[in-house]
Amino acid sequence: MNIRKRFPVGNAPCSWGTLEFEGLGGEQVPWQRMLDELAETGYTGTELGDWGYLPSEAGALRRELDRRGLTMLGAFVPVAFRDEGRHAAGQETALRTARLLSAAAGQPAPFLVLADENGSDPVRTGSAGRVKPEMGLLGQEWKVFARGVERIASAVKRETGLRTVFHHHCAGFVETPEEIRRLLSLTSPELVGLVFDTGHFVYGSGGRPAEEGLELYGERVWYMHFKDCHPEVAARARKEGWDYFQAVRHGLFCELGKGSVDFASVVKWLEARGYGHYVLVEQDVLPGMGAPKESARRNREYLLSLGI
Repeated sequence: MNIRKRFPVGNAPCSWGTLEFEGLGGEQVPWQRMLDELAETGYTGTELGDWGYLPSEAGALRRELDRRGLTMLGAFVPVAFRDEGRHAAGQETALRTARLLSAAAGQPAPFLVLADENGSDPVRTGSAGRVKPEMGLLGQEWKVFARGVERIASAVKRETGLRTVFHHHCAGFVETPEEIRRLLSLTSPELVGLVFDTGHFVYGSGGRPAEEGLELYGERVWYMHFKDCHPEVAARARKEGWDYFQAVRHGLFCELGKGSVDFASVVKWLEARGYGHYVLVEQDVLPGMGAPKESARRNREYLLSLGI
């Protein structure tokens, strides 16, 4: 089967259980094994994961990637953007991360992936997947939030030349389709792009198709995360009032092709618009959910069945 050269595929440390949330911790797979298994199952790119998981010295990181034929695609940096007093510390963290990415970078250049400090607000965490408008940011809070995102994106571009994408994410203040649209409307399209996450969009929108979100945000989509969303788990989470962490522990984000995301339509949309960057597979694999390597292999085989 021919693989579309314009759609290289990566995978992320979270697919081996290394998640950014303390509430979803488990036994961490050693990073050497994670990178080995990621390469062995057919992926050619990865993200950094939590700071300190992969080597944080640029030369060592680049050597480990090169010996496995891997490209560094980006790094996730959460910031409590609603609190202006925490923007400066967020910028320091983002710049530290961006310097490492830049120094270890190959081609294509990695993205700095900004996000809200997801999972820290009890109302938003408890209502993920069924957020109501009254749970959202107020007018001035939106201005503060967007100003912080632009500030950090500008600093990252100025110092390292890297571009910044924002990650909409369940259990944060940018989850619903309208919240994503609002943030994009308040930020410069020259400075801030969107990493579109198929699974988070489907769950955060109440089950709307991923391709609908792609149509909504169009040219602001600079980077793609391929994540599936299990409809039965999502329905049960809403019915029983699970918080975000409970839903993930029950397998909300399942293997690709086993949920409700129509990846064939997503691929068709990307092709029609000339998307040429990596797509990154993410499946939040926690202890008891099976072997990460075998899930990664099945996810890669599924994408091969779609021709990528």
